[in-house]
Amino acid sequence: MKNKNRIGVVFSTNPDFAYETNEIQEPETLEPKAQKLKIWLDTQTKKGKKITMITGFVGKNEDLETLCKSLKNHCGTGGSTKDGEMLIQGDFCQKIIQYLQEKEYQTKNGK
Repeated sequence: MKNKNRIGVVFSTNPDFAYETNEIQEPETLEPKAQKLKIWLDTQTKKGKKITMITGFVGKNEDLETLCKSLKNHCGTGGSTKDGEMLIQGDFCQKIIQYLQEKEYQTKNGK
């Protein structure tokens, strides 16, 4: 059985040896009260179109996507996740801050 994710070791005779792999472990998702999310409006991307950016989420990528989906539904717009950030199309800073505070997230306006 070949495992191509192993780094730097082909074979070891040590029974206690643990192979290093390329897999990155995701941190456990913090509860909403422990999250410190930063929200701001970005107009530098997409040819001047407005994008509401949300950063600071600590947790699994699956939970990040779930939160992003609920924000998109609440705002009635599109968006995505990228590199641990949520991108919501349009200027929805105040609406998102209000929604997240209702869900007991800690929010901060601005970079």
